[in-house]
Amino acid sequence: MTAPFVHDVPASRVVFGNGRLADVAIEVERLGCSRAMLVSGGPEAQYAVLVEEQLGERIVARFTDVVMHVPVPVAQQAIALAARDEVDVIIALGGGSSTGMAKAVALETGLPILAIPTTYAGSEMTSIWGLTENNRKTTGRDPRVLPRTVIYDPELTVSLPVDISAASGMNALAHLVEGLYAPGLSPLSAMQAQEGVRALAASLPRVVADPSNLDARGDALYGAWLAGWTLGTTGMGVHHKICHVLGGAYNLPHAPMHSAVLPYATAFNADAAPGAMAAIVGALNDAGMPATNAASGIWDLARAIGAPTCLADVGFDVGMVDEAAAIIVAGQPINPRSVDSDGVVGLLRAACVGARPENTP
Repeated sequence: MTAPFVHDVPASRVVFGNGRLADVAIEVERLGCSRAMLVSGGPEAQYAVLVEEQLGERIVARFTDVVMHVPVPVAQQAIALAARDEVDVIIALGGGSSTGMAKAVALETGLPILAIPTTYAGSEMTSIWGLTENNRKTTGRDPRVLPRTVIYDPELTVSLPVDISAASGMNALAHLVEGLYAPGLSPLSAMQAQEGVRALAASLPRVVADPSNLDARGDALYGAWLAGWTLGTTGMGVHHKICHVLGGAYNLPHAPMHSAVLPYATAFNADAAPGAMAAIVGALNDAGMPATNAASGIWDLARAIGAPTCLADVGFDVGMVDEAAAIIVAGQPINPRSVDSDGVVGLLRAACVGARPENTP
């Protein structure tokens, strides 16, 4: 018998393929817009030039002060710029920070977003926004921030350094893992999440071995799309609550932090979500990454691609474990296993050691 579920899929237009950056002008016109604000950071500068060449005078504003975790004062600057220049569409070019800044503007103004991701962040497929103020990151869902159109061009990820590619890929994997044990998971979402795990586990080692391999880059971006879709259509659990707290309170780098926490959050939930764990193990094996245990298999993948597996190595002070755990537990995330202080402290301490997880912390 099929278990009860809710399948609620917000509408987004997805344009996928090599060279599809050339379609930016077409997609802006399709949205009925003519006054764009381009939001991008330094790493995307070479691609921002190409967008500017396509759109010409239709770009009326540029915002380049893209900051991780979207501090409220910086978001307010972007909102003011959009209002001053009478913007009618926001183009978010770059990783999750660019998309997050565009979402902050859309949340306030209702302007449509055209997202062009250059990493595997996945936030371009969701209605989730996040803002940081006074060392606390607040997140929510609002249909106004869901990009209307997303252009995925694997060619834009070729310049992504290997270490960032690996960590960003693990960030995407986290969306898929938590989606697989989300309450009320629909059969379609379960299939797409398992396929996303397989796609990322199969492609990321190839990306690391040959960063210029467009086939590998395309497969990884496909997996990241599925991860973003999963993030947007299911709930997230203790892993994402931990990362939101650590990112907001301690300003840790987003993707490396996700990579370092994921194996231990998976181990934390192993006994409470056996179906999800079996799906992860199956996907890893289908990808050619032999695994008998979901948490250790994820750790093995991270090690194979050089992604972080130790929270202390990405800047978290083990002396802050008790303080961080209290904030995480107070948020009471929806999670297969009850989120209590002892359990979260054990999870964080395991993540700070970074050893291969064999048992539930």
